[in-house]
Amino acid sequence: MTAVTLTADGTTSVGGKAKAMVRDSVKTVIAASMVGTAIEFYDFYAYGTAAANYFPRIFFSAKDNPTVALLMSLLTFAIAFIARPLGSLIFGHFGDRMGRKTTLVVSLMTMGVG
Repeated sequence: MTAVTLTADGTTSVGGKAKAMVRDSVKTVIAASMVGTAIEFYDFYAYGTAAANYFPRIFFSAKDNPTVALLMSLLTFAIAFIARPLGSLIFGHFGDRMGRKTTLVVSLMTMGVG
């Protein structure tokens, strides 16, 4: 059986199964965070590689000036590094105000529509 003990100075002490559950929960959060970060970095790696090697020829007129086409392609890649912190500020504010679940749905709908 698990027990939570309240001490005289107001702190709590968790024992038994509850401590093991907290430890397992922390490990699960760390593992999920690592997997999500790895997928995100792979996405940036794949897009960065495509932006340097393929996008200048496909989306920009590399016939006129290949250097300008490459810079324009890499500029679209660089915009993501500016948009991520701005999106975090905006959606973080709304997450605190409206709730995280609602904000997640709104951000996913925005990505789906855009």
